Amino acid sequence: MSEAPGEQIHTASAGGTSDGGSVLGGYRAIDLTDERGHLAGAIWAQMGADVIAIEPPEGSSARRLGPFAGDVPDQERSLHHWSYNRGKRSVVLDLGNAADIERLKALIAGADVVFESFDPGEAEALGLGRDALAELNPALIHVSITPFGSDGPKANWAVSDLALQASAVNMAITGDKDRSPLRAGGTLPQAMHNAASEGAGAALIALWDRQTRSGLGQHVDMSAQQSMSQACMSSTLNTSLNASVTKRIAGGASLQGIDIQLMWPCADGHASVTFLFGPGFSAFTRNLMAWVHEEGFCDEATRDKDWAEYAMMLLDGREPVSEYERIKGILTDFFATKTKADLLDAAMTRRVLITPVWSTGEVCDSEQLAFRQYWEDVDHSDVVSDAAAGSFDPAAVRYPGAFAKFSETPLASLGRPPRLGEHTDEVLAELDAASAARTPTVPVSVRDVADAASITAPPLEGVKILDFMWAMAGPAASRVLADYGADIIRVESANKLDAVRSIQPFHNDVGDPDGAGLFSNLNAGKRGLALDMSKPEALEVIWDLIDWADVILESFSPKAMAGWGMGWEQVHQRRPDVVMASSCLMGQTGPLAKLAGFGTMAAAISGFFYPVGWPDRAPAGPFAAYTDYTSPRWLVAAVMGALEHKRQTGRGQYVDMSQAEAALHLMAPALLERTTNGRIWESAGNRDFVFAPQGAYQTAAGGPSGDDFDDNWIAISCVNEGQWAALAGAMGRSDLASLNAAERHARHDELDQVISAWTRGRDGYELMAELQAAGVASHIVQNSPEFTIDPQIVHRQHLVEVGHAKQGTTTVENSRFVLSRTPASVTYGGPTLGEHSFEVLTETLAYDGDRIAELAVAELLE
Repeated sequence: MSEAPGEQIHTASAGGTSDGGSVLGGYRAIDLTDERGHLAGAIWAQMGADVIAIEPPEGSSARRLGPFAGDVPDQERSLHHWSYNRGKRSVVLDLGNAADIERLKALIAGADVVFESFDPGEAEALGLGRDALAELNPALIHVSITPFGSDGPKANWAVSDLALQASAVNMAITGDKDRSPLRAGGTLPQAMHNAASEGAGAALIALWDRQTRSGLGQHVDMSAQQSMSQACMSSTLNTSLNASVTKRIAGGASLQGIDIQLMWPCADGHASVTFLFGPGFSAFTRNLMAWVHEEGFCDEATRDKDWAEYAMMLLDGREPVSEYERIKGILTDFFATKTKADLLDAAMTRRVLITPVWSTGEVCDSEQLAFRQYWEDVDHSDVVSDAAAGSFDPAAVRYPGAFAKFSETPLASLGRPPRLGEHTDEVLAELDAASAARTPTVPVSVRDVADAASITAPPLEGVKILDFMWAMAGPAASRVLADYGADIIRVESANKLDAVRSIQPFHNDVGDPDGAGLFSNLNAGKRGLALDMSKPEALEVIWDLIDWADVILESFSPKAMAGWGMGWEQVHQRRPDVVMASSCLMGQTGPLAKLAGFGTMAAAISGFFYPVGWPDRAPAGPFAAYTDYTSPRWLVAAVMGALEHKRQTGRGQYVDMSQAEAALHLMAPALLERTTNGRIWESAGNRDFVFAPQGAYQTAAGGPSGDDFDDNWIAISCVNEGQWAALAGAMGRSDLASLNAAERHARHDELDQVISAWTRGRDGYELMAELQAAGVASHIVQNSPEFTIDPQIVHRQHLVEVGHAKQGTTTVENSRFVLSRTPASVTYGGPTLGEHSFEVLTETLAYDGDRIAELAVAELLE
C-alpha cells in the first residue's frame, strides 16, 4: 500500500509519539548507525519520523559506553545510548545471517531514508552498498556518516574523535598556548555528532528534491572531518587567503601576535566576555568600558578610546600591544569583583556581551530553560526498578527536549529509549503482513519523472529565501541552502555592519570589510541588498520582498522584527503560506530572551566551556563561538522540515530556534550524568573515559606551519587492545604491550611520558604514516597550512576558488556533504556591501527607474 505524502504510517513507540501533524509524520528511517551516527536518527525521530534502529544481537556498541545511570554498567543504562535513541524502535538482526540480511533489505525497500555509519567498504561486503540499495529502492535517501567521507586517501584510516578533531583545524587553535592543543567537548566526543546532525538536514534537502521534482532518492556522503572544520571560524582559509595563521590561547585566540582574550576569571568562576572591536562590536565595548569607568577601574581616556577603529590601530601600530595588555589587566581587576550572577545581570541591563561559564549543574538549574519548558522527564521505571535505580528516580529521568519550537507542528515529546530488540517481533510482523506492505511516500506527481533535466536540477532551485541573518550561526545555515540552489537575498545595512565583516581572516591581512574571508565563506552564493533599515521607507521594500519569499530567516534580538511591524503575527496574516525562522542565543521567550551576543556566550552558558581544559587550570573552552558552528545544522533541519510541512499542507509556520537549546543535545550524556548520577562533567585535558592512552604529543619542528617546535603535535588514541599493542611495539616497548585498559588508565601519566619521549624529535607526517600503517588511530594536529594541502581535503575538493566582486577571486569552503545526483554548486563568494541591490530591485521586484530614484533620493540604498 502506498500512502499519500504526510499520511501517518506508524506511531513511534517506547513512549514516543508521532502523529499526522508532525513534521515528518509518515516517513520511515532505517537507522544502521552506532554512536558515530545515531544523532541523525534522533533528530528525525524528534521531528516525527518512524525510526527503526537495527542492532546486532549483542546490541549497538553505544550501549556499552559509559557513564551508566546509577553507575551500574548495563546495556540498558548507557547514558550515551539513552541520549540519542529515544523514540526509535529497536530491531535485532544479525547481519552475518543471510535470512536477516533479507529482512533488512525488505525494510529498506519500504523506507524513505537509511542512516548508516559503516566503515567504507563494509556495507558493500554485506551487499548493502549504495548501488545495491539504490537498485533495491530507487526512492531511497541513503546517508553515509563516516569520519573522512566515503572515498579518498584517508577514507579507511583508523580514527577517534581526537584524531578527527586534530585533522579539522579547530583543535590546533583550542587550548593553552603552552600546552598541547585540546579537542572541543572535553571527554565528550563531538566530531561524529556534528556530522550526524548535519546529515539529518542533508537528508531533508535530498527529500525535498525527491518529493518536489525527481521522485528519486540519492546518496548523501557525510564527512566528519569537513563537518568539524566548521568549528574554527573559517581559519581553514587563512593560508589560501595569504592571511596570518590563527594560534591558540585559552579562552581566546592569537592573531598576528596579539592575544585576544575572550574569557576572564570572576569572583566565583569564569565568564565569557566579548571584548572585541570594529563596527559590529564597538557599541557593546563602549558600554562595558563605561561600566568599568563608573566603578573607578579606568580613566576617561581609556573609557573613550576609538573602539570602532581599535583593532586596526593595534594591527597598524597606532596603538601599542602593551596598551591593549594594560586594558586587559584593568578588566582582570574589574571582573574579579563581580560574581557570575552580577555579570549575567549586567548583560541584560547594561547591554554588554557577557555570560557566565556554567557547569552542567548550572545548566540543569537554568531559569531560562525551565521557563521555556525545555526539559523532558521520561519514565524508565519499566526498565529500571526503583530498587535498582540507586541515585536517581527512574520514573522521571530528565533529558534535553525539543531542539526548536514549531508553531504548527511541535516536535514530538519522546519516551524512553528502547530496550535491545524491544520491537523486533512488532516490526517483523508488520513486514510479514501483506496488508502493511510499505512503499516510500513519494507523491504520485513525481513518481515517474522522465525529464533528466528536472532530475539533476539543484534540489532547492525555486526556493526563495529572504535572509536577515547576522554574524555566523544564521548565515552558516542559509549558506547550506544556497549551496543546493535556493535563491537567497541577504539584507544588510552599513549603519550596522555585520560583525563578521570585521573578523579575520582577511585577504593579505588587510582589514577591508569586503575582503573578510569569514563573511565571504558564510555568504557565498547569496545576493546582497543594502538598505538603511532605520528609515521607515525601507520597510516598504522589505514588505515587497516578503511577498516574494517562501522563507524568511532572521537573527535579530527578540521583538526587533515586531518593532518594525514585521513580526510573525503580521507576516503570517499577510502571508499564511510563508515559513519564518528566528534564531538567537536563548530563544524568543524567557528571562534571558533579550540576551544579545555571539556563540562564545551561548557556548559558555550552555556548558561547553567548562569541561574543555586541564584539571589544574581554568577552563580553556572550545575555540571561540562553538554553538555558532553547531547550531546551523539544526536550523537547516528545522527550515527544511517546515518547508516539507508547507509542501504537504500549503501552510507556513514559525520556528523559534534557540542556539543554546539545539546545541545542548551535543552535551546530552553530560547533562544526563548530572540528572541521574548527580555529577558534573569536569575537564580532563585530552583523556577519554574509554580509550587509553590518548593525547596530543609533540613532534619535531618543521612542516607547513613553520619551524615552531612547540606547536607541532600528533593526536594518538588507542581505541582497543590491538591498537595499544601496536603502539607499544612501534615504540619498542613490548614490555608494556600486555597492559589492559584498566591498567593503562591507571598508568596514564607514565604512558604519556613514554609516548612523548618517542614522538619528540620525530617528523609528524612520517609518524602519522607509521601509526596508520600499524592501525593506530592518529593524526597530526593540522592548522590552516596543513589542512590546505591535506590529501583528503584536496580529494574532496573542500576548498574552492570562486569569483568575487572586489578580490577578483577568493577561496571558500565547499559543501560539507555530497549529494550524489544533485551536488552543491559553489560559484562565487559572499557579496560586497550592496553588490546586488540594483539587480534585486529591478529584476526581482520589477521596480522601474522612477521607483529606484525615489529610494536613492531618500538615501535608503547603501
